Amino acid sequence: MLKYLITGTETLIASAVMLGILFAYIRSVYGGRGRKILTAGALLGLAAAIVMAYLKNKTKLINTSTWNLRIFSVAIAALLLFLVLDLGWLRKRRDGRAGAIVPGVAAVLAFTILFYALPDVLAYPYNFVLGGETVFSTGFIYRLLGLLLGVGLSVLAALAVEQVCRRVSPGAVGILLKLTLTVNAMQQLSKILSILLARRVITSRPLFRVVRFTSNHADLFIYAILLLAVTVPAALWLRSFRVNEPYENPAQHRKIRAKWRSIRRWSSSAILSFAAAVLILTAVNAYANRPVSLSAIEDCEVRGTELYIPFEQVDDGHLHRFAYTTDNHVAVRFIVIKKPNSSAYGVGLDACDICGETGYYERSGQVVCNRCDVVMNINTIGFKGGCNPKVIDYSIENGYIIVPAYTLIEHEADFK
Repeated sequence: MLKYLITGTETLIASAVMLGILFAYIRSVYGGRGRKILTAGALLGLAAAIVMAYLKNKTKLINTSTWNLRIFSVAIAALLLFLVLDLGWLRKRRDGRAGAIVPGVAAVLAFTILFYALPDVLAYPYNFVLGGETVFSTGFIYRLLGLLLGVGLSVLAALAVEQVCRRVSPGAVGILLKLTLTVNAMQQLSKILSILLARRVITSRPLFRVVRFTSNHADLFIYAILLLAVTVPAALWLRSFRVNEPYENPAQHRKIRAKWRSIRRWSSSAILSFAAAVLILTAVNAYANRPVSLSAIEDCEVRGTELYIPFEQVDDGHLHRFAYTTDNHVAVRFIVIKKPNSSAYGVGLDACDICGETGYYERSGQVVCNRCDVVMNINTIGFKGGCNPKVIDYSIENGYIIVPAYTLIEHEADFK
């Protein structure tokens, strides 16, 4: 649950905050028409994200890095165009075709933000099922709940920051919007360079060092956006305690006080949602990703080029871990577990195609991936698919599970 709360928050919080500021600014400067154009762009982005999530999980048509390169390029171009046009005469013309140009560019920005951020989030429930869980299992419900909490926190942050930004001057909101979008564009540019370096389109050691730093510290961009965005609600929250607006009668006074109570509530919501996001990305993340100690590697009998594991050693229904050390001194691990209500055994590599060699551990009678926290269906261990252990050759003879050394040596590279 916690891991998907972290994932949902990390994926969406910055995008949600930028969208909230963008909607507040377009509505303040370009009115209802501008907001409609922006909403259309956001809805198209949502629809495109749904299609992308389906294609990523159901087909092999999508090359993620290629699509990210396209999305980032369009987003950066749209931002540059937005910065140029919004500073000029078009901002002063809210009617006619000229008044729709800047909101149109903003709609492209909203489209790219959602088109990039949402597909993976929409695909997570599908990946839960791939891990061997059904939609009615406790594990699936907990993970979905964690994901929905992360999404809900991001939605709350977007609504709160929009409400707060509508209550300050458009000029201040415009500056805040451009700063947050620029920080986001810097991260997008870094990812563009990362893709080009990986494809060897460009080669540069200084650029590689920059890209490596930004990739290893991606959360810094999120913190920067949240730090910029929190300035407005924090200022309004402080100001709400020393309101000195003139009034002519008690009715006006009550109206002023009601207005500032509303401002204080929305400001508090924004500040608390930002604080919750930072807490999730730091303390909760550290707790959820604390190292899990894998069970010790057990001894087994080696006869020539084959490993012999007696039934009585693994008949207790618990996870057992074994290893074969190659000539290159690499310990290639594999696991064995007796399947429930069966005389069959689940045998597979202590690694998978998705999460690598992080391994599996036992928790409350379940086999869990150490990296993605997906619970394995014990009955499917030994079969290909999802986050299941990689399949290895083995045989059963005279009360022994026999694993040939060659099938482990073939996977030596997985454990280097």
